[in-house]
Amino acid sequence: MTGASPPVSGLTRLAAVVGSPIRHSLSPLLHNAWIRAAGLDAVYIPLGVTAAGFEPMVHALRGGPSMAGINVTLPFKATALEMADEATKRARQAGAANVLVFREDGAIIADNTDGLGLLAAFAAQAPTFQASAGPVSILGAGGAALGAVAALLDAGCPQVRIVNRTLVKALALADTFGDKVKAFETKRAAAAFADVVAVVNATSAGLGTDAALDVPLHATPPAAVVMDMTYRPLITPFLAQAQTLGRTTVDGLEMLIGQARPAFTQFFGVAPPAGVDVRALALAALEAQS
Repeated sequence: MTGASPPVSGLTRLAAVVGSPIRHSLSPLLHNAWIRAAGLDAVYIPLGVTAAGFEPMVHALRGGPSMAGINVTLPFKATALEMADEATKRARQAGAANVLVFREDGAIIADNTDGLGLLAAFAAQAPTFQASAGPVSILGAGGAALGAVAALLDAGCPQVRIVNRTLVKALALADTFGDKVKAFETKRAAAAFADVVAVVNATSAGLGTDAALDVPLHATPPAAVVMDMTYRPLITPFLAQAQTLGRTTVDGLEMLIGQARPAFTQFFGVAPPAGVDVRALALAALEAQS
């Protein structure tokens, strides 16, 4: 299904994912499966880097025909945007970049495909969801929330509600976007959930198997969709609670795949080939890592 990998040569195009930590990243699995299926002379690798090493690494990689670009993970997304010579509207709105494309002349182009990944995940796992149908609540006020807000507003969402423990952070994010974004403290989450079409967890809370994100999901309408951006574990306590309530759920793995597709196209100039079940590959890798 995925074909054989061509030998690496002086003509091989290279792309990478850069972050800290990076050893458990699924991005190389996804991109290399698509590379093999497309028969490209290319390879995609993980690159771990220290906080002090990120900027020197980017400068060392830029320029020339070999390096197509990099995906950037935490904690370097904001720095990646600052280093770019040009940036898409998506990246500027999010205040962060998860994609850096390297031109042969040495210029760096920043993009943020996280919002595209979020919408793609909804389309895949909650196909009846329409961003324009009503308000969406987002838990958290960090960089992940910024990208989600921008994508939802671009998709026609009439109102986005930022729910955060620290109200001042939620207000700061809301001010970035204007009247369509409202801020709520976590203790007012029930009011923020009352008539939403979706709730998105953009925080790192509730990642452990014994942890729980203490918000009143029962206050959401029965038809609301609940999403968690993380995929370790695939079904977080947050999603498990939503499933118990009968809510449709969307997982972070589908978002990872959704953000990887446009990045692949930017790196290699072709769309990921159809017919490659990268989700099945990723699920098998997660099972092996657990």
